[in-house]
Amino acid sequence: MICRYYEQQKCLSCQWITKPYAEQIDEKQQTLSSQLSALKPKSILSPMTSPTVAFRNKAKMAVLGTVERPVLGIMTNGEAVDLCDCPLYSDNMRFTLYKIRKLIKKLQLVPYNIRRKKGEIKFVILTEAQDQFMLRFVLRSDKDRPKITAALSDIQASIPQITVISINIQPQHAAILEGEQEYVLTKQQQFPIELNHIPLFIEKGSFFQTNTFVAGQLYLTAKQWLATLSINLIWDLFCGVGGFGLHCITPSRQLIGIEINSEAIECAKQSAAKIGYDKIRFQSLDASQFTHLHVDDHPDLILVNPPRRGLGLTLVNDLQHISPQFILYSSCNLETLVSDLHYLTDYQVNYAQLFDMFPHTPHMEVLVLLEKLNDKRSIL
Repeated sequence: MICRYYEQQKCLSCQWITKPYAEQIDEKQQTLSSQLSALKPKSILSPMTSPTVAFRNKAKMAVLGTVERPVLGIMTNGEAVDLCDCPLYSDNMRFTLYKIRKLIKKLQLVPYNIRRKKGEIKFVILTEAQDQFMLRFVLRSDKDRPKITAALSDIQASIPQITVISINIQPQHAAILEGEQEYVLTKQQQFPIELNHIPLFIEKGSFFQTNTFVAGQLYLTAKQWLATLSINLIWDLFCGVGGFGLHCITPSRQLIGIEINSEAIECAKQSAAKIGYDKIRFQSLDASQFTHLHVDDHPDLILVNPPRRGLGLTLVNDLQHISPQFILYSSCNLETLVSDLHYLTDYQVNYAQLFDMFPHTPHMEVLVLLEKLNDKRSIL
C-alpha cells in the first residue's frame, strides 16, 4: 500500500506498511505458531487475510486547526495533519469526511486547542456500514449542542447517508476519546450492520470490530466450527452486540449473552427479535458476576471475547469449575490469550486461526476452539 502520510512521516500508525502483505501474514503466522507451540494445538489453520486498503469501518478524528480551517486527523510534531485521505478508508468514507470538515466550518464549531485548553469540538467519530454512516460529535461542553441540534435537518439534507447523529460530552482535559453523556439527535438511534445475513446493531459507544470483512469471516468461522458439535446451551460472555452468539445459534440451541454495556445489550436484543428464535436471552452484567452466580450450571459451550487484558485468573478458574465441553476464545491480544490458555489446564487446543483484522501492524485477532480433555467426543 502506498501512503503519502507515512512517506512524509506525518502518520506512522501502520508500522508495517513497507512490508509486502504476504510477508506481514507470514510473520504473524510464525508468531502465532511459536506462541502456541507449548500448548500443542491439534491444528493451526491457514490465516484469514484482509483487503489491504479501504478496510477500516471507523474513523476517529481529532478536530484540530481553526474554525475557518478545521483539520480532521492527528497532531504530529506540533503539526495538525489532516487524514481525510487515509487509504484505510473507503472512497465513500473519505468523501463524507470532507463534507463533515466543511460542516464544522459552516457551523463555526471551534476546534479544541489542547495547549490553550480552549475550543469546543474535540473529535468526530464516523462509522460506516452498507454505504451508510453514524456520526458522533465529541464536544467539551453543552455550549454548541443547541447549534448542532438546530442544524440537524440541514446536516441530513447535505449528507443524507448519515442516518444516526449524536453528541457526546467529554469535559476533561485528558487523552480520553469520549465522555459518559450522549445525546442522540436523530429519530433512528441504532445503526444497522448486516453480516452473513445476521442483522446487528450498534449504538453510541457500542464495540464493533473495525474491519467489517474480517469480522464477517471471524463470525462465520465460529459458526462453521460449531456446526457439527452436540451443543444445546451456549454462554456468550463479553457478547457485545451479539455478533458471535447470534452466528452460532440454531433453532434448537439456547443462547445466553452477557455484556456489561447495557446499550450493547439493547442492540443484541433487537437483533434477537429480528432473528425470531425463542431460546435467546441477553443480560447486562459483568462476566465474572454471571459466572459466580451460575458456577454450578452446565453450558455445553462458553464463548469468550474479552478485552485486551484477557480473562484473568478469577474468570479462568470459574470456567475450569463450570467445565463446559467446549470453549471458543476470540482474542485481539496474543499475549493475554496464551497466558489464559496455559491456566485452562483441563482443555486441549483443537483449532487456532489467525484473522488479520489489522493489516500493516503486528496486531492480530486469533480464534481458538478448546475441548475438555479425556472426553470421547473429540472433534478431531
